[in-house]
Amino acid sequence: MFNKTNRMKHYRNYSLLKHNTFGIEAVAGEYVDFSTELEVSEYLSKGFSGNSFVIGGGSNLLFVNDFDGTIFHSSIKDMEVVEESENDVLLRVGSGVNWDSLVAYTVDKGWGGLENLSAIPGEVGASAVQNVGAYGVEAGDLIEKVEAISLKDASKKVFSHDDCEFAYRHSVFKAKEKGCNLITFVTYRLKKFPSFKLEYGNLKDKVNELGGATLHNVRRAVCEIRDAKLPNPDKIGSAGSFFMNPVVVADVAEKLKKEYPTMPQYALSCGNVKLSAGWLIEQCGWKNKPHEHVGVYEFQALVVINRGGATGKDVIEFAQAVVDSVKDKFGVELRMEVNTI
Repeated sequence: MFNKTNRMKHYRNYSLLKHNTFGIEAVAGEYVDFSTELEVSEYLSKGFSGNSFVIGGGSNLLFVNDFDGTIFHSSIKDMEVVEESENDVLLRVGSGVNWDSLVAYTVDKGWGGLENLSAIPGEVGASAVQNVGAYGVEAGDLIEKVEAISLKDASKKVFSHDDCEFAYRHSVFKAKEKGCNLITFVTYRLKKFPSFKLEYGNLKDKVNELGGATLHNVRRAVCEIRDAKLPNPDKIGSAGSFFMNPVVVADVAEKLKKEYPTMPQYALSCGNVKLSAGWLIEQCGWKNKPHEHVGVYEFQALVVINRGGATGKDVIEFAQAVVDSVKDKFGVELRMEVNTI
């Protein structure tokens, strides 16, 4: 998984159809694909300015219009152990490495931490931006530092774990550092003697069916669960989970539970309660209300799908109708997880 031979690619009026899993046609004014830190630093040092956006695997993007600017994409695929102790491994990974390939690699090596995040589409750089999470684990739990190149002055920047300000589906790269950097490397702290987190959903039962808690069994269980409820992006256009699970204060959660006893709720360490966006959407009947080109996935209402021929505006219109219906029925505000461009 090393890549030191590719050279930077630069295109004008470039189709982004293959760079978003929603399958939405859009055109970028310019598209720059870089494979080393030096390439992108030299490119930016020539006086780059203007509208720009950084993409990964395109699994969390919705293009509403063409992009009149420069799209950057990392093809940095270097990976190395930079520090190792009796218990831990620090693994530095290029931002262009496929996320699930990284998870598979760490599981095969016997390094624990990322196994619950199996089968999430996308690339390593996005794991730090989105703080991707599943089954009780978030990427930010494992991230030691993030390296980046400033879009402003081409300088190299290093963000510690604390600098990244990780929270649920959030990081500093979605807040005050939004649009300011090209992430080049992410370093993860992995465990040689992993402890497993199996309490979320039916993961524990599935792992037990496969023979008990091992890294390979946890990964296999997560993959099988996700395959059963999420669409194959090669066949059905989607961006995975379209909405974030809403978080409410305990008093609100208690009132909702009294009115809707079957409502799934997950207590958080901060005292608030996370609700299931998919459950809320399903209760509003959206599995049976597809628009002509857009709908929710039949096995997981949290996922908005392109039923064929959808535009970004079609998806936004549909999503807003979903948000309005949940607000009207439950008094809960849904927020989109997907980045709209």
